[in-house]
Amino acid sequence: MTSRPSISFAKFAAPKKGSVFVFVADDGGLGEAAKACDPAGSLARAFPVADFSGKFASSAEVLAPEGVSVDRLMAIGAGKVSSLDDNAWLKLGGAVAASLRKATEVAVVLDLPDLQPDGRQAASLAAGILLRSYSFDKYKTRKDKEDGQSDSKGADAKGAAARKAEAAKPARITIHCADPAAAKKAFAGEEAVVDGVLLARDLVNEPANALGPVEFAERVKALEQLGVEVEILAEKEMKKLGMGSLLGVAQGSPRGARLAVMRWNGGKAKDAPLAFIGKGVTFDTGGNSMKPASGMEDMKGDMGGAAAVTGLMHALAARKAKANVVGVIGLVENAVDGHAQRPGDIVSSMSGQTIEVLNTDAEGRLVLADALWYANDRFKPKFMINLATLTGAIMVALGQHYAGLFSNNDELAGRLFGAGQASQERVWRMPLGPEYDKLIDSKNADMKNIGGRYGGAIIAAQFLQRFVKDTPWAHLDIAGTAMGAPSSEINQSWGSGFGVRLLDRLVRDHYEG
Repeated sequence: MTSRPSISFAKFAAPKKGSVFVFVADDGGLGEAAKACDPAGSLARAFPVADFSGKFASSAEVLAPEGVSVDRLMAIGAGKVSSLDDNAWLKLGGAVAASLRKATEVAVVLDLPDLQPDGRQAASLAAGILLRSYSFDKYKTRKDKEDGQSDSKGADAKGAAARKAEAAKPARITIHCADPAAAKKAFAGEEAVVDGVLLARDLVNEPANALGPVEFAERVKALEQLGVEVEILAEKEMKKLGMGSLLGVAQGSPRGARLAVMRWNGGKAKDAPLAFIGKGVTFDTGGNSMKPASGMEDMKGDMGGAAAVTGLMHALAARKAKANVVGVIGLVENAVDGHAQRPGDIVSSMSGQTIEVLNTDAEGRLVLADALWYANDRFKPKFMINLATLTGAIMVALGQHYAGLFSNNDELAGRLFGAGQASQERVWRMPLGPEYDKLIDSKNADMKNIGGRYGGAIIAAQFLQRFVKDTPWAHLDIAGTAMGAPSSEINQSWGSGFGVRLLDRLVRDHYEG
């Protein structure tokens, strides 16, 4: 994997070596600490040549600047100082990371005219650096040659080895700020969330041959090191519980199924837990209702909901959240062989309700049906939120910049919307109603797993609602945001880790004691 930068905080001081980043307001203004890094005024002379005015996230560079011993000065535009909130600093951290190149010694001077960002904003900047620095290159044994050129036959082996070692060294980044102690304290919590996001990205990016239900469950067990209680249910236990809906999806794969249960007890003993449930289809062929070959490789990411729940549990435990939280993820592979579920099969769910499976590619809702019922029945939670890469229909409705939100509770829906706006992992509420619910009534069972041609994302949500009773519940359809989402200032990865920051913000703002 790409080496992760190390980040520390220090009082303002003019750096003596390496690369130096400063921030510039939209009028081209530098703060006093930034000016001290450029006594000869090299940046001021470079700005007109580079047509640089301090526009947000723009950049201008001076190599071997006059009057100082550093390698380069990099100016990052901060835009309007009055508009700089935590999300802006997160994105500016991404802009810094995008310009690191091969630098190993980096100073970031966090200073602007009339503004010295506080510890929380410094921590957001640092978090943005880490999020943007992520790259999934675990399986690459040979790195791309610089400028596309291969080594010449006469290249000096010792020099090549030295360059390789240098390239592998992680950047050491020192953020110079007004209150490094406050920044360090704030960053401890931010880094815990970042680590949760990166864990979720890793899980989504893993190929399906390396990450099946059993391997995913093993990754979940690693959370025990943070104090999370983990319980893994295998097929025998799930069959005993009556989880015919979930197990029906798994029956075509030799890799088995697992239900992973995670518990973080950070709140008061008497408090009902918050429950997060994730769809974990580690690969989805569509079963006998097989998907077209084109693009099927992306179905390694059909466990994005389970990845987000796992990353969230990591984040909450690592920052020692003061809340009781349960994570439940159903892990299956939807494969095709002679044992695979057939269209027209009828299965019995843990709830006792029967389901006519008319399309084996509408399998995520079958997994979630039993996982939701189990979480509700066992833990009696304050609310349940499930996440799933559930339908292509939600992408038709909302594109890839919002996740679909369905809920039976206005307060929970409103809080999720607010957390989405605050974290910029945004959600948009979609309708539910008895008119849609009728579309999944079946002649042969209590319900069928698909409806008509229209409103596919809504019909899927109506199906899930039949397994939550009266518990406050929300369903997040993250098909467009968890994998293959558009690149952003803080994410260049195919797997985005969407949902971790959103739900951490929800818990932080409303449910911690």
